[in-house]
Amino acid sequence: MEEQDHDGLRHHEAAAESSVPLLEKKAGGLLYVEGCPGCAIDRRKAENPGIPYSSFLYVWVITLSTALPISSLFPYLYFMIRDLHVAKRTEDIGFYAGFVGASFMFGRFLTATIWGIAADRIGRKPVILFSVFSVVVFNTLFGLSVTYWMAIATRFLMGALNGLLGPIKAYSIEVCRPEHEALALSLVSTSWAIGLIIGPALGGYLALPAEKYPNIFSPDSFFGRFPYFLPCLCTSVFAAVVLIGCLWMP
Repeated sequence: MEEQDHDGLRHHEAAAESSVPLLEKKAGGLLYVEGCPGCAIDRRKAENPGIPYSSFLYVWVITLSTALPISSLFPYLYFMIRDLHVAKRTEDIGFYAGFVGASFMFGRFLTATIWGIAADRIGRKPVILFSVFSVVVFNTLFGLSVTYWMAIATRFLMGALNGLLGPIKAYSIEVCRPEHEALALSLVSTSWAIGLIIGPALGGYLALPAEKYPNIFSPDSFFGRFPYFLPCLCTSVFAAVVLIGCLWMP
């Protein structure tokens, strides 16, 4: 009987503790609990009523680092499929190129909801960091593809392990006051659009460097043997710099 009373008391105390809000109203304002990430963000917003430029900068460059690899391959994808010798006829190159181009978004389609759930459970920052890290790794490997299936696999994994878009939108409106939320979401869209503009230009300019710039890149050099690695390297280096900077992201 006493054990039942003790169990009931412990259950009551646990329920009471779990029902205590982390952010409480006080006579003079709000009470912030130490160690609560949400409280830290709310405190920062209360102390800085203006536009959070530093947080918005993180949102902008993170979104850009993910948008660049999505479209940078399209200018040279035809030539890449041709050089991988998977198509028996020239007319079939477009068929095989379509699967490589679609594999990124197919991977994202399969895992986007899962990454959203993960961001709600473990926080936005870990998901964002891992997403940018996946861009660094698999975009680099895509540029080193020597077979058709390696190209598809690396693009698919880059999409499947990149759950950035939902969490970065949530993060952008959480770090600002309500009157700046529209601006925050517009920054995501703007950065995404700029990435889709710069990406193809970068890919078309840097692909096949040994053929375009023989005075700089020898056909026997590393970039001559991997003619589509240079644009991937540039976008991956940018993503790596963003990844390091994200370590200090609030």
